[in-house]
Amino acid sequence: MDFQSLKVIDPIQKALKEEGYTHPTPIQQQSIPIVLKGTDLMGCAQTGTGKTAAFAIPILQLLYNNKKEGKRNVRALIVTPTRELAIQIGESFDVYGKHLPLRNAVIFGGVKQHSQTNELKNGTDILIATPGRLLDLIQQGFISLKDIEIFVLDEADRMLDMGFVHDVKKLITLLPKKRQSLFFSATMPDDIIKLAQSILFQPEKVEVAPISSTADTIQQKLYYVDKGNKNALLMDILNNKDIKTALVFTRTKHGADKVVKVLRRYEVTAEAIHGNKSQNARQNALTNFKSQKTRILVATDIAARGIDVDNLQYVINYEIPNIPETYVHRIGRTGRAGAAGTAISFCDAIEKEYIRDIEKLINRSIPVVDDHNFPLEDHNPIVEPKVTFQRNTPRPKNTQQKPKGNAPSKKNKKPFVK
Repeated sequence: MDFQSLKVIDPIQKALKEEGYTHPTPIQQQSIPIVLKGTDLMGCAQTGTGKTAAFAIPILQLLYNNKKEGKRNVRALIVTPTRELAIQIGESFDVYGKHLPLRNAVIFGGVKQHSQTNELKNGTDILIATPGRLLDLIQQGFISLKDIEIFVLDEADRMLDMGFVHDVKKLITLLPKKRQSLFFSATMPDDIIKLAQSILFQPEKVEVAPISSTADTIQQKLYYVDKGNKNALLMDILNNKDIKTALVFTRTKHGADKVVKVLRRYEVTAEAIHGNKSQNARQNALTNFKSQKTRILVATDIAARGIDVDNLQYVINYEIPNIPETYVHRIGRTGRAGAAGTAISFCDAIEKEYIRDIEKLINRSIPVVDDHNFPLEDHNPIVEPKVTFQRNTPRPKNTQQKPKGNAPSKKNKKPFVK
């Protein structure tokens, strides 16, 4: 099947051909016809399946075929959880629609709004936005949603994980009731299905490569290692010169910065990408990584969601995620489009339970590498429980013995007189 058989119009086909697109992915094959006929869609697809093109291509075609005269108003709204992902989606619309007279704009928080509001004043057909900045600019009067014809909620599961559920629900109340809605999520737990039902009207469902699966092209390796030896193991692995670049994951922003400091100490070019970094710093780090000027990019899960690097061969889980689906998201950065990839995971004693949950989700055991220089020795670390006393809860009695003899009590002790 090709894009012509999906009835994609010539200007978009031309753009796709120029970008080297030959055949649509499964999610695109199923989604594009549904969107083109104006039906609501609920799509379940994991990272790297071509999901963005699955909604961007038909949206461009629908807006082009239904031209509006006069001032440009926002007719299509795509809401996504992170700045990186918003930028990536905007770039996709630029590519697929470069031969069409349509404009798109990208807005997100963490930067000054002046340049974004100026772009909005010039008019835009398609708006890609993160929830917080979108609601802020709506409240300031820079954006109106009254002309929205197509609404897309992308990465819905991540949206909920990041606490955007109330923002999303507020946005829904501002949208026209008569609209086409598209809902995409990598996972479909009950709370996501409930949210989808509040947004969609008689949707068709498309499910491709659910999150519980990992690509067969990815070679997975598991290293059991003490927490204190993870830096040493990382350097030991990076001594392999075949690893030109690698994306390293940590659970926290502070952890990402600490790993970068260690790598730089050993003269390994490394940069971190996370929510505390400015937008320019994040973009520069990503550009340097793609050009291999930076060998190691250390990222948190949220910041990495929008990272799309061609031919990325190595992903390293410096810390095991405590959410099993996150593991699949992480290693899905490599092994794309049939290419080979390697996912290496460092697991300390406390993280063993996370591995059990991951293996249960993906329905397979991750091969363990036993022959390495820093094997796990402390298999059962003692974690001291934190004792807190709540209000109205009696504290434990003092069991210390009182001194024997005639020692005076504090109550009866006479003051010292000189």
